[in-house]
Amino acid sequence: MRLLVLGGTMFLGREVVVQALESGWEVTTFNRGRSGEDVSGVEAIRGDRLVDADLARLAEHGPWEAVVDASGYIPRNTLSVARVLEPLTSRYVFVSTVSVYAGWPVEPLSEDSPVLQAPVDAGPDFGEDVEDGPTRYGYQKAGSEAAVREVFGGDRTTVLRPGVVLGPGEYVGRLPWWLRRVAAGGRIIAPAPPDRTIQPVDVRDLGAFALSCIGSGTSGVFNVTAPTSRGTFGALLSACAEVTGGQPEFVWVPDGRLLEFGVRQWSELPLWRTFEGVWRVDSSRAHGAGLTCRPLAETVRDTWHWLVQTGRAQTHERATEIGFTPEREQQLLALITCP
Repeated sequence: MRLLVLGGTMFLGREVVVQALESGWEVTTFNRGRSGEDVSGVEAIRGDRLVDADLARLAEHGPWEAVVDASGYIPRNTLSVARVLEPLTSRYVFVSTVSVYAGWPVEPLSEDSPVLQAPVDAGPDFGEDVEDGPTRYGYQKAGSEAAVREVFGGDRTTVLRPGVVLGPGEYVGRLPWWLRRVAAGGRIIAPAPPDRTIQPVDVRDLGAFALSCIGSGTSGVFNVTAPTSRGTFGALLSACAEVTGGQPEFVWVPDGRLLEFGVRQWSELPLWRTFEGVWRVDSSRAHGAGLTCRPLAETVRDTWHWLVQTGRAQTHERATEIGFTPEREQQLLALITCP
């Protein structure tokens, strides 16, 4: 099996590469070489997907049985990439996001939920960010999905729509922040109730499902999340305490109080958001097609081991928005616990 991965040096793209090589596949990666090192054993092609000459040079290294696009974002560019690769591959796996849904994050979602509309030739400025509603990122990914389907058709296209993806190599820093904070111990603000269900998917399980779809020739659209019954916020933080050896005192604060004091959802308190739809994504179609999800505690454990081994999480512009500063947390604790 010959596989082309667009990207292939960070998080999901890297995980797909690692698993494919372990399965004996021949892997080509195409990237600019700026976000990380290529996995040993790949055929690494340097180039920018936005540059036509680089795409033409990439095409000289085909054909491949399948392509995994872990870096597509701009519809116009995704359309160009798909057109170049269409004669050279049988299947295009596009990694999208639940942000393509018009109801995200407010409403519970399934693959039949309405999707944002964006032209297949839309540029990077298409779409808008609406508070607690659609985002430009969602519009761009929706247009990119449509671009792939226009070129490859439904029978040769697999679209994966993950929700929150955690695990070793996470560059946004949501789980790494919680791990470090719990390891430091002391009084920690946590979003009540502890039995709030969450359904992040492990990057390794997402990567395995992408390769499984290629191997079985599975096409279609799939939400990719853990089952809604898989874990809770309390279980997540307990796992953080167990693996780090920290001595935390969790101060469980109701949503209303957190909002009252201006705590920013999703960023200052990572993985916390009040809307019903955030952790109500139906992924039964993917589970029926072979997706399996490991226990949440295993994701927490392995992410901590990765952090300890590397000394730091991967840097990314979004990581600067994650978590409280110690000063901010102490101020909030004083306000929240004040009689």
